[in-house]
Amino acid sequence: MIVVIKQNTEDKNLENLTDWFKSQGLGVHVSHGEYQTILGLIGDTHNVDIDLISGLDIVERVQRISEPYKNANRKFHDHDLVVDVSGARIGDGHFQVIAGPCSVESREQICGIAADVKKAGARLMRGGAFKPRTSPYSFQGLRDEGIELLLEAKRQTGMPIVTELMNVTHLPLFEEVDVIQIGARNMQNFELLKAVGELDKPVLLKRGLANTLEELLMSAEYIMAGGNEKVILCERGIRTFETSMRNTLDISAVPMLKRMTHLPVVIDPSHAAGMSWMVAPLSLAAAAVGADGLMIEVHNDPSHALCDGPQAILPEEFAEIMAKVEKILEVVGKRID
Repeated sequence: MIVVIKQNTEDKNLENLTDWFKSQGLGVHVSHGEYQTILGLIGDTHNVDIDLISGLDIVERVQRISEPYKNANRKFHDHDLVVDVSGARIGDGHFQVIAGPCSVESREQICGIAADVKKAGARLMRGGAFKPRTSPYSFQGLRDEGIELLLEAKRQTGMPIVTELMNVTHLPLFEEVDVIQIGARNMQNFELLKAVGELDKPVLLKRGLANTLEELLMSAEYIMAGGNEKVILCERGIRTFETSMRNTLDISAVPMLKRMTHLPVVIDPSHAAGMSWMVAPLSLAAAAVGADGLMIEVHNDPSHALCDGPQAILPEEFAEIMAKVEKILEVVGKRID
């Protein structure tokens, strides 16, 4: 339920109404817009008397929200959320590119790639320390050593780092990680979502391989219900009947999510198709359709990569993509800070 408050309402009256809602066992999300204030009521609102609330002098209107996600609902927020990661802003016109290898393999590898992608315009660096793999015999990542190497690359380049959390027990290792990634396989790992919801740290939440957009937003709701509103959604392709590529990039998810939620949306074109030659056209499509950023896998030697080499691009190819993406952003009114 949302309660729209009239303009020029005194702070004391607004505070009294908010306190009354809380005394009824409801959570209250206050959104101050330029022309109005919106109270988003979270919890069981079935017993709230709409006629009683509507009759208050300070209330302009009351509206029930049918969608099960509340904190992540566009109707609760006048403006797009901007997630600030050490000065790199994502959302509401601010476009960012996250780039780096699928997995951290060595100090030379991660530090070298970090320097290359920064030079090309990326503001955030990705790299997997813990890797969820379909086969138990595949490379699983360097784990805690991988985190240390990411932090070394961060010290050398100044770039914030993005890496995937797979288990709550690993959280102490992530204290200096700037953005925690929740991978597609863990999108509905609700205990993990609750744990990152208690942090004051941005979370990049990937859509599951076969999940609807509403299910994605319900997973975001788990994080936000814990108090952490710094959620970035990531479309990375879904599993369909098509077999010519690894996944099918749901490009239409971007405008639909923009209608459903105020949270920023980035696209991962590398996992979407699983083929390096498709990264460029999918990146341009993402920028054109209104995404707030890209997450691209870059490797200095893809043919010898320990993980997902076929979808990784070279640093020089990444630089070419960045130049083209910037031209698209000029058309759609966004910018890379």
